[in-house]
Formats: sequence, C-alpha cells, structure tokens
Amino acid sequence: MEYIKSGDLGRAMDEFASVIATDPSYAAAYFHGGQALEKLGRLDDARDYYRRGIANARDAHARSELQSALDILGE
Repeated sequence: MEYIKSGDLGRAMDEFASVIATDPSYAAAYFHGGQALEKLGRLDDARDYYRRGIANARDAHARSELQSALDILGE
C-alpha cells in the first residue's frame, strides 16, 4: 500500500503479485491490485484480478467486495 501512496503503481503490482503467489486466498491483494490496475488504465487486467480474487477468497464479505468492484467496471 505504501507504493500506491507514493504513486509507484508498477512496484505495488509486483508486491501484490508476490503476496498472491504466497497466499492465493488473500483477497485484499486482489482488491487493491485491481484498483491499482484501474489507475494504470489496464481495465481488462483489473477485471481479471477481481475475478481471480472472487474465485480464491475464503469469505463471503471479501467475495462481495470484489464482485462489487467488478460490477462497477462492467463485464
């Protein structure tokens, strides 16, 4: 999140990918990664991140937040 705050979105994405590789069910990495991808204008990649998060999230609340983010972007 510090990389996002500093505007280094590329580095933030590297970190989110690393977290997901370590713990594929960590929904926050998908959510914040998707948001970073949106800021980068990579909307198809953001949708993919949200979809992967929905598929891997352990709890309903996390899935709901990821689904909401995906819905905002549209399919």
